[in-house]
Amino acid sequence: MLKSFRFILLPLSVLYGFIIWLRNKLYDINIFKSASFNFPIICVGNLAIGGTGKTPMVEYLIRLLKENYKTATMSRGYKRKTKGFAIADKNTTALDIGDEPMQFYKKFPDITVSVAEDRLASIPQLLHDKPATKVIILDDAFQHRQVKAGLNILLTEYRDLFTRDFILPAGNLRDIKASYKRADIIIVTKCKSHLTEEEKDKLTDEIKPLPHQKIFFTKIEYGSPYHLFNKNEKFLSPDTNILLICGIANPKPIKEILNTYAATYDMMRFRDHHIFTIDDLRDIKDQFEKIDSENKIILTTEKDGVRLAKFESELKDFPVYVFPIRHKILFGEEEQFNNNIIDFINRYDVSHYASN
Repeated sequence: MLKSFRFILLPLSVLYGFIIWLRNKLYDINIFKSASFNFPIICVGNLAIGGTGKTPMVEYLIRLLKENYKTATMSRGYKRKTKGFAIADKNTTALDIGDEPMQFYKKFPDITVSVAEDRLASIPQLLHDKPATKVIILDDAFQHRQVKAGLNILLTEYRDLFTRDFILPAGNLRDIKASYKRADIIIVTKCKSHLTEEEKDKLTDEIKPLPHQKIFFTKIEYGSPYHLFNKNEKFLSPDTNILLICGIANPKPIKEILNTYAATYDMMRFRDHHIFTIDDLRDIKDQFEKIDSENKIILTTEKDGVRLAKFESELKDFPVYVFPIRHKILFGEEEQFNNNIIDFINRYDVSHYASN
């Protein structure tokens, strides 16, 4: 919903919305060209600016596919200090490729993790460098229409459906609402655990999926926190005092779950994709020392953990833990969703890309 003070920005939103509409129209009538590939490419994206769960959805797809298909991801590498096409390796840092791609590489070292601003030029380069690749997942690419993915997955958050939002800057949409029609699968993310069939039907009616579109509902599941630098060190105490370090678009879900793990918690909030500095590190340490308890930890998200990892020497004596999250598909439809993804890939003959 629009906040009242943002209504004054409506004229700018109307102008921006017209520009986005015109751009999409030029793609629709082929004045601006979209290129497609005879290769399985899955796009994960949204209409809003952040907070819908794109990163854990890419990870869901990686887990689903990597055992049977040589999987690659391609991201823009938001806030990285480099330019152009790159593939992550053992010497890569978050500054080289961005925090989310670095998270993919750390968690799934057996897949290909790449970054590129120009996906149209970089997809052939990726297939040249990694010819055994069987599927590419484009991270946050729905609004970038130079490449026409074979399967478009659109995410929208349960508490902030795109149908109830408005275009920037008065709202949070970076694309017009009508663009949802280009999706093949729509996922309502971050639902409450006890979402009823009746609520599901109401949300589906509100979104109005087209006949070819499938709609699914997910909730966020939190795993057990793990130590950022020592994976063998477990977090077991339910009455821990927590300092939450959070630099993500929407920290509300993680704040809500903390009552399960914490006696009390304090939060230091940073901007989404914030690159931590030595001054930030000093502030974090100072705030942590102010917590009057022996049983205390620093807790952060996986994306923030990637960006804090460069301070290992300064933080190695501090109890820094990471809170992993996953999507859980509701209403027993996980197998149906998985089969949709696998059936899409199997429609392609990519044997000519394989190398010995």
